[in-house]
Amino acid sequence: MEHPSSYKLCLLFYIFLTHAALLTATHTFTIPRLSPNPEWESTLHNTVVAIDDADKQVQTFYFKQTLDHFNYRPESYTKFQQRYLINFKYWGGANSSAPIFVYFGAEAPIDNSPKSIGTLIDNAASFNSLLVYLEHRYYGKSVPFGSRAEAYKNASTIGYFNSAQAIADYAAIIKHIKNKLHAKNSPVIVVGGSYGGMLASWFRLKYPHLAVGALASSAPILYFDNITPQNGYYVVQEASETCYETILKSWSEIRRVASEPNGLVTLSKRFNTCQHPYELMEYLKWMYVDAAQYNQPPKYPVNVICGGIDGASHGSDILSKIFAGVVAYRGNTTCKVNAPTNLSQTTLGWRWQTCSEMLIPIGIGNDTMFESAPFNMKIFAQFCKQMFGVLPRPHWITTYYGGHNIKLVLRRFGSNIIFSNGLKDPYSIGGVLDNISESIVVVHTVNGCYSRLSLRFTDILGPVASSKAHSYLSINQE
Repeated sequence: MEHPSSYKLCLLFYIFLTHAALLTATHTFTIPRLSPNPEWESTLHNTVVAIDDADKQVQTFYFKQTLDHFNYRPESYTKFQQRYLINFKYWGGANSSAPIFVYFGAEAPIDNSPKSIGTLIDNAASFNSLLVYLEHRYYGKSVPFGSRAEAYKNASTIGYFNSAQAIADYAAIIKHIKNKLHAKNSPVIVVGGSYGGMLASWFRLKYPHLAVGALASSAPILYFDNITPQNGYYVVQEASETCYETILKSWSEIRRVASEPNGLVTLSKRFNTCQHPYELMEYLKWMYVDAAQYNQPPKYPVNVICGGIDGASHGSDILSKIFAGVVAYRGNTTCKVNAPTNLSQTTLGWRWQTCSEMLIPIGIGNDTMFESAPFNMKIFAQFCKQMFGVLPRPHWITTYYGGHNIKLVLRRFGSNIIFSNGLKDPYSIGGVLDNISESIVVVHTVNGCYSRLSLRFTDILGPVASSKAHSYLSINQE
C-alpha cells in the first residue's frame, strides 16, 4: 500500500491547470506548458540535479539555419543563427561508428539541458556516444530576424514558428554535424521530453533515414483532434485531504474578500503581491500546477506546499493557510506573489504554438473541485485571433503527423520508438500507453508524476524503472 503522502503528489496538477472563474479573463485561454518553467524549477534548488562540471563539458556552436524549409520564395532562404551544444567527452569517434545522442529542445532555452537530461549522461560512457543538444527555433538564442521583438512582431514574422519547421531544423543540423565530424556511419538516437518528446517521435516517423530510434518521454501525441477526452486531464483524485479541502475552499474565500470594500487591498497586503491583486488566483493556480507537474525528488515541491498549508498554526483561517503554502514554496522573498516580470519569451512562444497548431483542448468536467468548464473552441479561437491575428488549426497535427488509429498505423510502418510515461502525469492520458510492436515499446513508472522523470538521473528515477527504460536505448542500434 502506498504511503498517504504519495497521494498528494499529483492531484494538484489535475486540479489547477484551467480555472473556470478567474478574476481575469485572458488567462482562461492558457493551455498548460509541457516542459518545465525555469522560474519554478529554480525555486527549489535541487529540482535540477547537476553533474559536476556539466557546463564545462559542453561546447556551444551556431548553425546558419534556413528560415523556411518548405517553399522556394527568395525570402525563404533567409538565414538565422540556431544554437546547439555538443559534449565530446564520451564519444568513441567516427572511426568506431560511435553513436550520437541528440536531445531535442522544446519550448524553452537549451541552457539547462546538459545538466538535467540524465538519460544521455547515464548512457554516454557505456555507449561511447556524442551528446548533442539542439535549441528550438524562436526560443533562447535561436531567434530569427535578429531580435525577439522583430521575430514576435506580427503573424508574418512569427508564422515560421511551428513544429514542422523545428524538426526540419533539427534534420539540417544533424546532417551538418555528421558531415563536419565525418560520422556518416554513426547511428543517431533522438531524445526528448514532453513537447520535445513529441518532436522526437515525429522526427523518427518523418526522418527515419536520419535517426535509427527515438526516446519520447511523456509525449502526449494523442491529445489532439478529440482522440483523447478533453476532461481526461483531471481523472486522478488523490491528495492530502486537508490540503485538498483548504485549497478547494480558498477560491470562494478569495472571491468573497475581493468583493468587499477595499477587498483587493486586503488581499494585496495578506499575500504581499507586487502586481495587481486580481491576478492572485491565477498566480496560485500556476504555482500549484507547476509544483505538481514537475514534482520530483528530493524535495517534492507539492509536499512542500501542502506541508506549509497543513502545518499552518492552529486556528489559522483559510487564506493564512494558503499563504503559508506560498511561503513554504517561494521562501523569504520580497514579492511573495506576482513579482514584476515581462511576458517571457517562453510564455509568449508557447501561446503562439497553442494558438496555431499545438491545440491541446483541456476542459474541466463535473467531478473536480472546480465548476464545469468544457473547452470552448470558439472562444479560444477568438482569443487567438485577438492576440496574434490568426485562427488555430485544430486538425493539422493529426493531418501532418497522424494520431488516429495510432496502433495500426505505427505497427505497419513505424519502428524503434520508446514511449515512457509517468502514469500520474495528467498529460499521460494523451500518450502512447501500450506496446505496439517489438521495437515500439512503452515504459511506465506507475507512480511517476514529473513529466520528464525518465530523462533524469538513475538515482532519481529508481534503479528498476531506470534500468528498464535505459536498456531499450540499444534497440537495433546497428
